[in-house]
Amino acid sequence: MKNLSLKLEDDIFQETEKILSKVNMNRNRYINEAIEFYNRLHKRRLLAKQLSKESQLVAKDSLDVLAEFERLNEED
Repeated sequence: MKNLSLKLEDDIFQETEKILSKVNMNRNRYINEAIEFYNRLHKRRLLAKQLSKESQLVAKDSLDVLAEFERLNEED
C-alpha cells in the first residue's frame, strides 16, 4: 500500500467529514473507494471513446460489405 499526501479543498473536506460520521467508515477507506469508482468511470469513458473511433474507421467498409450482400440477394 502506498502513502499519499493529499490536499483537499476545505468545503470538500467538511462535506466528507459529515458523510463519514453518518456512514461509519474511516476516511482512508472512503477515499480509496471514491478513487476506485472514479478510475472505473474514466476507464469506461476511454473505452467508449476508443470504440467510437474504431467504429468510424470501419464504418465505410461495413457499408460496402452490406451493399455487396444486398446485391447478392437481389441476384438470387
